[in-house]
Amino acid sequence: MMNRWFSKHSSIFFLLIFFSCQSEYEKLEKRELSSGKKVDELFLGLKLGMEKRDFFQTCWDLNKEGLLTNGPTELSVEYSPEMPSGNAAKMRFYPKFLEDKIYLMPIEFQYESWAPWNEELSVDKLREDVLKLMEEWYGPGFIEVSNEDESKIVYVKMDGNRRIRIFKKSLSAVRVEISDLPVQKMLSEKES
Repeated sequence: MMNRWFSKHSSIFFLLIFFSCQSEYEKLEKRELSSGKKVDELFLGLKLGMEKRDFFQTCWDLNKEGLLTNGPTELSVEYSPEMPSGNAAKMRFYPKFLEDKIYLMPIEFQYESWAPWNEELSVDKLREDVLKLMEEWYGPGFIEVSNEDESKIVYVKMDGNRRIRIFKKSLSAVRVEISDLPVQKMLSEKES
């Protein structure tokens, strides 16, 4: 009788342990990907899944309006967003394409007047500023994810298929990656 009770309830027990062991991020990812919701909006009229030629046309049009310029490298577009702090910053981006469609938008932010001795424009302040900007653009709901010793901290938000990650890239730059997560996962599996 005891064995039957144990075998009947052990699967429930193990499921509870499994779900309690999942991280907050893993729960978020599973919930959002299983929702079936498709969210493609990036910024400035750009979208995940946008054709390469449409990306170039949109950037060309925004360049003619004076909103975008060429960045410091041949494959970067530069924008000067209004940061919540009021500090002047540059936002540089250029997407990654799969079959001529955007699936990942890497973005780098940097304060224009950054200097190693200027604590007010430190990368930690920039990360806070970028997080606030991303919350203005995409809404609240970013969670903090870190490794065990908390030496690497990433802020993450997911809306259906769209994942947004914010993290320090260097002493002076913060990186944001907006991806179509199912496409990115599929590419990672192919590479493995």
